Amino acid sequence: MYPAQGSGFQSSRREKYGNVFKTHLLGRPLIRVTGAENVRKILLGEHQLVSTEWPRSARVLLGPNTVANSIGDIHRNKRKVFSKIFSHEALESYLPKIQLVIQDTLRAWSSQPEAINVYQEAQRLTFRMAVRVLLGFSIPEEDLGHLFEVYQQFVENVFSLPVDLPFSGYRRGIQARQILQKGLEKAIREKLQCTQGKDYSDALDILIESSKEHGKEMTMQELKDGTLELIFAAYATTASASTSLIMQLLKHPAVLEKLREELRSQGLLHGGGCPCEGTLRLDTLSGLRYLDCIIKEVMRLFTPISGGYRTVLQTFELDGFQIPKGWSVMYSIRDTHDTAPVFKDVNVFDPDRFSQARSEDKDGRFHYLPFGGGVRTCLGKHLAKLFLKVLAVELASSSRFELATRTFPRITLVPVLHPVDGLSVKFFGLDSNQNEILPETEAMLSATV
Repeated sequence: MYPAQGSGFQSSRREKYGNVFKTHLLGRPLIRVTGAENVRKILLGEHQLVSTEWPRSARVLLGPNTVANSIGDIHRNKRKVFSKIFSHEALESYLPKIQLVIQDTLRAWSSQPEAINVYQEAQRLTFRMAVRVLLGFSIPEEDLGHLFEVYQQFVENVFSLPVDLPFSGYRRGIQARQILQKGLEKAIREKLQCTQGKDYSDALDILIESSKEHGKEMTMQELKDGTLELIFAAYATTASASTSLIMQLLKHPAVLEKLREELRSQGLLHGGGCPCEGTLRLDTLSGLRYLDCIIKEVMRLFTPISGGYRTVLQTFELDGFQIPKGWSVMYSIRDTHDTAPVFKDVNVFDPDRFSQARSEDKDGRFHYLPFGGGVRTCLGKHLAKLFLKVLAVELASSSRFELATRTFPRITLVPVLHPVDGLSVKFFGLDSNQNEILPETEAMLSATV
């Protein structure tokens, strides 16, 4: 099974057999595809040569009403409905809420006397962002904690062997889905009944309104599946990328300092300290060129997911091989990044490769595809990049952090890329002059927020 064997195993297979070879996933034969031209043919062949195919466990656990599981005209219509959630106007309304959630989280991390498990806490952060900001649910803190634990069980078993036996991962995933759907229905009903005191339109509001505009009001089951998919999309991959971002800023202090210089040059670090409240806007963030380079490089070198799955609709040729109708294909994002000839020193973390002076990604869009491509390009990619940019700004301006172990942890790829021990890091708060906040001061600040 591919995920358990890791990238080293796959790179050796690729070197031996080339960019198109047969392997197995969850007990089924699979054609694994690497390289910009090969991936381009797969992604642009959606609905003609290939069709989306998630493993059966993912199809069942995510539900039949999701964008990911739909095909043809149904898929196109669902994307139109969901696309409004990630419009420029929508992202602008989410931004201050996302910034507040991140600020509160970093303040909590800095107040901890011990080191924190970054990957675990990043999962809590992205889950909170999805539930509180994206969906606008006012779930009590205790219930939110319980929902998070259930959701972790759900995610851990999305890509499990589809064997419905007691104590199997698949059965645990189904049980978690049932609990989540019950909790989501309760939250949706409460939200629909209480519309007072809202100062912005969240994703669920936009989703309901957008579906009406397209002539089809969503059923409760469609709303539950839609919210579950939104949390899934915003949760695991963003937590993975957030952890990779923090790890790379730890490994490369010069990159962090260069980011701080950019923030100072744009007036976002006054006197070397924290950004003024309300200064972050979409146009402000888009003007931070080096910040954009950092996020792009994190997503190139540490792409959260390995690739995407398709089933072949008609036999076609790929790199000299006949790919038979009915077979499964996986296009590899990570391997394509690793072998792309446009990138120099491919294993080196170098944000400047995306600078205007170098622009290593300018030659061919399928050499760099952290969010996939074609008609199934990740709908939430702009939200993910927004979240990572805000996190990087807040880390650079309000935190000092250091690795709490002697060495950096090994990376695993299952179910998404993350450090095996979660990455143990000690955080320290900084005042407006970039001085470390003492624990007593931190406690007083926390009490006033």
